[in-house]
Amino acid sequence: MSSEKPLKKDPYAALRFKEFNTFLLLRFAMVFAWSMQFIIIEWQVYSITKDPLSLGIIGLMEVIPAISLALFAGHIVDQKEKKGLLVKCILAFSVISFGLFLLTWPVVIGDISTQTILYSIYFLVFLGGLVRAFLGPTIFSLLSLLVPKKVYPNAATWSSSVWQIASVAGPALAGFSITLIGVHWSMCTVFACSIFALLALSQIKKKPILNPKIGEPVMQSLSEGIKFVFNNKTVLGAITLDMVAVLFGGAIALLPIFAQDILKVGPEGFGFLRAAPAVGAFLTMIITAYVPLSKNAGLKLLSAIFAFGICIIVFGLSTIFWVSLIALFFSGVFDGISVVIRQTILQLKTPDHMRGRVSAVNSMFVGSSNELGAFESGLTARLMGTVTAVVFGGSMTLLVVLTTGIISPTFRKLDLRKDLEEHENGE
Repeated sequence: MSSEKPLKKDPYAALRFKEFNTFLLLRFAMVFAWSMQFIIIEWQVYSITKDPLSLGIIGLMEVIPAISLALFAGHIVDQKEKKGLLVKCILAFSVISFGLFLLTWPVVIGDISTQTILYSIYFLVFLGGLVRAFLGPTIFSLLSLLVPKKVYPNAATWSSSVWQIASVAGPALAGFSITLIGVHWSMCTVFACSIFALLALSQIKKKPILNPKIGEPVMQSLSEGIKFVFNNKTVLGAITLDMVAVLFGGAIALLPIFAQDILKVGPEGFGFLRAAPAVGAFLTMIITAYVPLSKNAGLKLLSAIFAFGICIIVFGLSTIFWVSLIALFFSGVFDGISVVIRQTILQLKTPDHMRGRVSAVNSMFVGSSNELGAFESGLTARLMGTVTAVVFGGSMTLLVVLTTGIISPTFRKLDLRKDLEEHENGE
């Protein structure tokens, strides 16, 4: 019981550090911009091709470089100063966003063939995957340098919640902005968000490099990071479970099809569908800031992902707009719970000098599962039909959760209260 009291005492502990607040602003701006950009491009590409597989290709173009460079990026992050590296990542993203802004400008692309435009979009998305390989581990590592260790759990909760809200609020606004100002000026909004993130980052001071093995050979460094993850069953279990669940529950990538062809609600309805998970995620942020998820964390994680799978199935079967909205709302709630628990596990279980590499492994598993899920959904939608593909994905999510719960009683009984107590009592 005593381990729960410190968290309840100050749900805003991390927010009392100025640089952490700035970090939340820049993280929201970047995740918001990235997710908004992804949806705008999805809408544009599907409008051009009318092919579900083209939505999958977008995800594949981003995930290939993100996975390929993940481990190397983690090594670089652990070796370099975090703020300077993050500046480079945001600058690179800004250049890519500006390129997509030009590719959606009728004045610029007037005489360019549709195929050339399509391949150019794929190319810029591919470059974005290269940037993302470094961005995720850098942000994860920087967070731990902004607050004392005893505040890590609270910081992880706020950071995860901000990520969750931004990752669904961005696409939600994308749907509305496409209607109000068009694809081209919507991309301009994305570019503006990246510039805002860069300005916010200027308010954070440079941080020390905590890795005692500067100059360590790349292969030795990567091997150490991989061994840590695979030897830590708690970290591995959380990462693997979330990866597989999100991979098969990636029906959200097919929302343009539901909005245009199944529910027939157009860009406005598309915006509402994308906004529904955002509302659910916001509710999650409020609750988890006050109610710790440390007790029975493993069971709560399994339950949240199972419920997420149910929501995806309901959404896939629904032909009624308001039912689809409710299903997506609760998918945001349960996905938000999953993200907060997983990020808390990673922050508590990862040594400071290995955060870049562990985050890189995590990005290979979970961070890229959304894009792989988009490809899986696009491919199965083409082979099975859109509705069948969504139901299949949700069903596979349920199967993975049940299997994990049965074969891994240790993970099912995972409780983080002891870990939290140790961090609350130490700096």
